[in-house]
Amino acid sequence: MRLPELNFIDDGAGKLVGNNQHIGQRPIAAFGNSDGDLQMLKWTTAGEGARLGMIVHHTDAVREYAYDRQSRFGRLDKAMDLAPAEGWVLIDMKADWKEIFPAEK
Repeated sequence: MRLPELNFIDDGAGKLVGNNQHIGQRPIAAFGNSDGDLQMLKWTTAGEGARLGMIVHHTDAVREYAYDRQSRFGRLDKAMDLAPAEGWVLIDMKADWKEIFPAEK
């Protein structure tokens, strides 16, 4: 029986609980966009074999939202600093993406 209560908070270390509960093993790739994804990226890329960690840096305030170190929500600070040393790919939304949302038809 499922009770009306939370199993875990899907942020920070809670992402590891959720991933393990649904996948049952360490993922081979993780993609994040804030420091709330830091533990998930570290856990995923610390595993054996080929691993991939990517961070989407929201830099395009015109086409989406821009947030990073000083943001009140979605702060991206620690993970962005760790990316080079951890081998994570840092994606710059404004510079690297031609399209953010599909064009209206």
